[in-house]
Amino acid sequence: MTDAVPTSAVSRVPDVETLAPEANQPRPTIDAALTFDNVAKTFPDGTVALKNVSFEVRPREFVTVVGPSGCGKSTLLRIASGLTDASTGAVRVDRDSLGYVFQDPTLLQWRTVIRNVELLAQLHGVGAKERRRLAQDAVNLVGLNGFEEKYPKQLSGGMKMRASLARSLTLKPGVFLFDEPFGALDEITRERMNDELIALFQSQGFASLFITHSIYEAVFLSTRVLVMSGRPGRIVDDFDVPFAYPRLPDLRFEPEFAELTGQVSHALRGGHS
Repeated sequence: MTDAVPTSAVSRVPDVETLAPEANQPRPTIDAALTFDNVAKTFPDGTVALKNVSFEVRPREFVTVVGPSGCGKSTLLRIASGLTDASTGAVRVDRDSLGYVFQDPTLLQWRTVIRNVELLAQLHGVGAKERRRLAQDAVNLVGLNGFEEKYPKQLSGGMKMRASLARSLTLKPGVFLFDEPFGALDEITRERMNDELIALFQSQGFASLFITHSIYEAVFLSTRVLVMSGRPGRIVDDFDVPFAYPRLPDLRFEPEFAELTGQVSHALRGGHS
């Protein structure tokens, strides 16, 4: 088996394209970690996926986007990462500080956990000794120490996502893009991964743009929740989440949590039309 690396396994995109801003468009604040400035996306078949999308993610802010299926949530991440272009508007993000966690863990089946976690540093030309150190630090952060020499087929779904997250952590990104990373997990594992992600968010200090279909997950994780309309996707509401970190599991049962998830749900139903 060769060590050829499929494109889908790369979870950090170093060459993010910065699109030229259109005249007379609103300017972002200087300290934004990620800015969408009046972004629209039309596919070659004429499908309008996004229309006039503008928002910012500030440093150390956790922003989650919810919306109906097909509204362009994942397209936002692909544009932010440079995997596809916006048709109009501008995206601004530090080209050298972006991590991407996909829906699928995208682990190479013939590489052990530690060698999967090393992959990103290897692709960026980091020497063998240093990338092993970075990989081991990341493995320890996500709680996979002791599983370094296991292969993906020997891991549970939650452990595979931890390995995927560890791989992105090796180069210490300032901005993380998460494309429904826990959507395929059972509810208990998903809640545990939410708890662990919050701990990482607090300790590592990155900014996050997170995509999910779960309103409960969105409110539990985030400092802000953005609601998108049906296609063409646009931002129809923006909720501040007032709960302090760290967020304990019992928060999910608090009346204030239920009230806010209800408000987001109401906005989401309204945005369907």
